[in-house]
Amino acid sequence: MFKTTMKVIIIGSGIAGLASAVRLQAAGFNVTVLEANAYFGGKLTEFSKDGFRFDAGPSLFTLPQLVLDLYIIAKQNENHFEYIQLEKACNYFYEDGTRFTAYHNQENMANELHQKLGLTNTKPFFNYLQKAAFRYKTTVPIFIENSLHKIKNFMNWASFKGFFCVPMLNLFNNMNHENEQIFTDKRLVQYFNRFATYNGSNPYQSPALLNMIPHLESNIGTFFPKNGMHQISQSIYQLAVDLGVKFEFNKKVIEIILNEKNKQVKGVKTESDCYEAAIVLSNMDIFPTYKKLLPKVKHPEKILAQEKSSSALIFYWGINKPFEELDLHNILFTNNYEEEFKQIFKDKTIYKDPTIYINITSKYKPDDAPTGCENWFVMINTPNNQGQNWDELIAEARKNIITKINRLLKTNIEEFIITENVLDPRSIETKTSSHLGALYGNASNNMFAAFLRHKNFSSNIKGLYFCGGSVHPGGGIPLCLNSAKIAVELIKDDYGM
Repeated sequence: MFKTTMKVIIIGSGIAGLASAVRLQAAGFNVTVLEANAYFGGKLTEFSKDGFRFDAGPSLFTLPQLVLDLYIIAKQNENHFEYIQLEKACNYFYEDGTRFTAYHNQENMANELHQKLGLTNTKPFFNYLQKAAFRYKTTVPIFIENSLHKIKNFMNWASFKGFFCVPMLNLFNNMNHENEQIFTDKRLVQYFNRFATYNGSNPYQSPALLNMIPHLESNIGTFFPKNGMHQISQSIYQLAVDLGVKFEFNKKVIEIILNEKNKQVKGVKTESDCYEAAIVLSNMDIFPTYKKLLPKVKHPEKILAQEKSSSALIFYWGINKPFEELDLHNILFTNNYEEEFKQIFKDKTIYKDPTIYINITSKYKPDDAPTGCENWFVMINTPNNQGQNWDELIAEARKNIITKINRLLKTNIEEFIITENVLDPRSIETKTSSHLGALYGNASNNMFAAFLRHKNFSSNIKGLYFCGGSVHPGGGIPLCLNSAKIAVELIKDDYGM
């Protein structure tokens, strides 16, 4: 492999942009990252207020090897990235009074299902997880780890094996339908349906293939970085800096510069400067990348018009009371899951009895909150921004969230809230350029979703590539890290590296 001084501009320093910077600089490219904000990390950032530290965005960490791989590429000691594997994946609370904990250890999980849900036969549960593992191992090498838009990637044993296994993947069912066929206990159906929210989709529409997602949490495990989720982006950023990647903050790109025939990249323009580069990799959402940065080219309107994922409403609460029944990850389920998803995706509003996710990093990182206090990240799924009256919706949702927490935890939570911040679909879009505030780009509410995401390269413009949650293979930390890998491999192939 030879070295090159070929310049690459990366637009945006989200997790995929950071990982791409590491991979490209390590391969010999001359990389500059231009970030519109004053900070790196995209959604994966942090803030502090009144003595509390909060991870602002993603809160679930799976597949740590995807981060460790970047240390290997950068020739750094991977032991410097410190994290632990969690014994408890998540605590679940139901309106009928049921409470149970999902454990990584199968024996503990079997005991929990027996004692808390009254299951005398846990075999269907673990058979389900075995099938999830089969689906994951069969499809990930084809659909997640490689580009779907290069024929050569299908000319291998993994692809042939995957095609032979298609009849066993149940591609023509939805998640909920399959789960109802397997489990008579509605609580387990709801438990497994919730994994659709991992990519902002609806389990009553999403393909049953997505029932492979529990494999990550139950079979492989969930993890927690020693210094919180922002440690992930901090670590990758530092790797990039150590390799020589240049970062320029408060540099909003306003146009990708092309040659006269709009067939080749020449660089980018910011509000104050122009940067020459033969290669541009956009970590910006694909919609504004085309609509704002490429005004003179034909846009892939069908892809850009596809249904977008759900968004979120997050309350960051400083709580001056410890809650022993809660752990790092906690879910308070709605009593009518189907209606909640209907309200989100069809009616474009917030359900009056939303499912609530509470993340408390101070359970594992005590200095995230003052002594005797906890930092609560309280999130509900919402529709993306369609011009709703968000001020009214947020005020109503806050009341409903507090009422539900009080009911299920038998407390009066409002009297313990001593500080508060709010993030809603409008501010998500403003801060991260995520179109409509959608957290995961396009939704996966049909069986062809994996094929409908925008590819990681442009077929019409030489030197233009894409990474991040709005393009293949999708949103969430693991998929974004894979997106970076795919985009960089395409660049290396195209430029002889």
